[in-house]
Amino acid sequence: MENESSKPLIPPVFDYTIGILPEDIDELGHVNNVIYLRWVQQVAAAHWNSKAARAITDNYFWVVLRHEIDYLKPALLNDKITAHTWVSSMEGAKSVRHVKFFANGNALAYAKTVWCLLDASTMKPKRIGDDIKSIFT
Repeated sequence: MENESSKPLIPPVFDYTIGILPEDIDELGHVNNVIYLRWVQQVAAAHWNSKAARAITDNYFWVVLRHEIDYLKPALLNDKITAHTWVSSMEGAKSVRHVKFFANGNALAYAKTVWCLLDASTMKPKRIGDDIKSIFT
């Protein structure tokens, strides 16, 4: 029998709704790929700001080290986009965040981003402490 401690941890998922603007549409009639980068950052910021206390957000911020995006299906102007995001790991000053974008029951894109936590006063990388880890687990 499987015990509770042997089950993999499933991080909590944060959902975010995105509206498509006319200027998001490219010459092919769908959302331009670069717009997904903006959305990844919007989703991450919304998640961070909804969970972290002001004392934390005033002292730390995140910068991107790496983005990976897989585009699966085009998004169109009238689509209602839902983004699901979660943090899968935190080690040292680095955090890995995932974002999946959906519309009309279809997966549109998947992003994986490596973020680095910075101390706002020194602008240097800061090891992620338990206070921040507890926000995302």
